[in-house]
Amino acid sequence: MGWWDHVQPAPKDPITSVTQAFLSDPTPLKLNLGVGAYRDDKGKPVTLECVRRAAEKISGCEILESTKATTKSKFVQDCVKLAYGNDSSVVREDRFAGVPALSGTGACRLFAEFQRRFYPDSQMFLPMPTWSNHHDIWRDSQVCTRTYHYYDPGTKGLRFQALVNDIKNAPDRSFFLLHPCAHNPTGVDPNYEQWKEISHIFKIKNHFPFFDMAYQGIASGDVERDATAIRIFLEDGHLLGCAQSFSKNMGLYEHRVGCVSIVSWDDKQATAIKSQLQRIVRAMYSSSPVHGPLLVSTILNDADLKALWEEEVKVMVDRLISMRITLRQTLEELNSSSSWEHITKQVGMFYFSGLSPEEVNHLQRDFHIYMTNDGRISMAGVTRSNVDYLASAIHEVTSVNNSNCIDSKHFEFVV
Repeated sequence: MGWWDHVQPAPKDPITSVTQAFLSDPTPLKLNLGVGAYRDDKGKPVTLECVRRAAEKISGCEILESTKATTKSKFVQDCVKLAYGNDSSVVREDRFAGVPALSGTGACRLFAEFQRRFYPDSQMFLPMPTWSNHHDIWRDSQVCTRTYHYYDPGTKGLRFQALVNDIKNAPDRSFFLLHPCAHNPTGVDPNYEQWKEISHIFKIKNHFPFFDMAYQGIASGDVERDATAIRIFLEDGHLLGCAQSFSKNMGLYEHRVGCVSIVSWDDKQATAIKSQLQRIVRAMYSSSPVHGPLLVSTILNDADLKALWEEEVKVMVDRLISMRITLRQTLEELNSSSSWEHITKQVGMFYFSGLSPEEVNHLQRDFHIYMTNDGRISMAGVTRSNVDYLASAIHEVTSVNNSNCIDSKHFEFVV
């Protein structure tokens, strides 16, 4: 047998395979609703104006080897301020350890490895459902995962009491992954009072919360408001971890800009934790890029650029909300027997439609509409030119004994 004859093709990734299938479809009238990055109303990727201006500001500076450490340290501090608050005692007292990461995925992977090294017998509790890659990240880090109740398919909302019961019944000092805002894939978030109760139970059980914040600003349009869950936990005296990504809220997807940070008791403990995180990074990929973090720091430290960024985030979210409203209204105007109020109750980039795998396959096969198999629809891919087609197709596949197949010839939209 040859060296690699025993290697079999890996299973298709449930998210990236959607785009691959979309690209291989020769049909001109098709929709990609699987991509988890912002698109404008023409379906095109967006470079934010604040990013353009930040790039111009740093274009003339030389990033010397001697300045890399300073640049990365400043970036981590900026990330921590954004997540925990400028006036947080964590920031004032240097009670945090953090390192730049390769976007949110890399940040989660670093924490998973850190967890394995220092709590080798621990598990990570993941919400059910969660971003599919969470399971792979902790599995490949050799950390066992368990799930806790989160989403209710019946109400298309939060299974709060079941969630609370799972937190109470988990072994003391368990690790939990939490989505602080714009839960992926469901778009269903706990409200303020529910976060307070969750934090209270975590305190009693002495659980460790790890927040994966990939969508700060994308839930409400307000970056401060979207950090509310983390601020609640800090006010209650928790130690916690946080993964941050700027792929969505700054449109830096291909720059892979992220950060992982861990709150500690004091600055001495923070120094020790940081040294261990740096050791993990050194063995994985040695050093992270500098250009993306420098763009982020430039925006966050320039009052005008930061204000512009916050305005642009609000514009993005307003468009997503507008498309939710339009999609719901269009479906309701088709006299569908289903209820569509959950479209506008959910928040963030994704609409968790409740479509079955069979209905998703139907949409792909007959209408060339692509989404993940769990029915997650990226609202960034919905535009004014294609929303009628999408609504008609959803109505078609969800209607019982509907024999009026829609004719795609009547629709024109930008692919």
